[in-house]
Amino acid sequence: MGTMETKTVPSVSAGDGQRADVIVEAASRLFLAPGCARVSMDDLARELGMSKKTIYRYFPDKRSLLAAVLDRRFAAVERTLVAAAQDAQGQPYGVRVQRFLIAAGSELEGIGAAQLATGRGDPMLRPYVEQRMEAVVYRRLDELLGDGRRLGVLSGPPELLGEIIRGALEQLVASRLPRELGWTAADLLRATVDTVLYGAIRPALPRY
Repeated sequence: MGTMETKTVPSVSAGDGQRADVIVEAASRLFLAPGCARVSMDDLARELGMSKKTIYRYFPDKRSLLAAVLDRRFAAVERTLVAAAQDAQGQPYGVRVQRFLIAAGSELEGIGAAQLATGRGDPMLRPYVEQRMEAVVYRRLDELLGDGRRLGVLSGPPELLGEIIRGALEQLVASRLPRELGWTAADLLRATVDTVLYGAIRPALPRY
């Protein structure tokens, strides 16, 4: 899948770079806030106390700004996943999977990437979100499941398990279910995969 085309942002000085960071940080708070209605550039300008003309000096259009917001957040996801993998080195395979799912679920819950792509932001960003998810999250998931195949610890095809986990990530991050159950998306994701790996029906207790 090709990357989304956006207008390039001109090179800026250190001071301008700091202002661009301030704009992206404010846009992140507004565009990615849970339960927030569609946010306009006017809303962002009011939040920042600056004119839209100033914002457009750094980001020529809303799509470029949203792409910068997503880049920043997915960079944080990547750092978290790398740290989780390092912490789980040498641990049993099940622990490695669990650490990955907790990290991915927690970070993606904060991003609300599916909500951003399907309504809150520019719908043209959907392919961009999918591309970032593929590069940052799903590539690592496929590598982790490939390790499970090589270790001989997966009872089913890793490709099938990968598709199930992908579907769970995309659905749970955007659904109301976490709030209704009082769970985090990471909790629900871990429960989903536990169900797939170990089954939904617990063994019956022996009768005496």
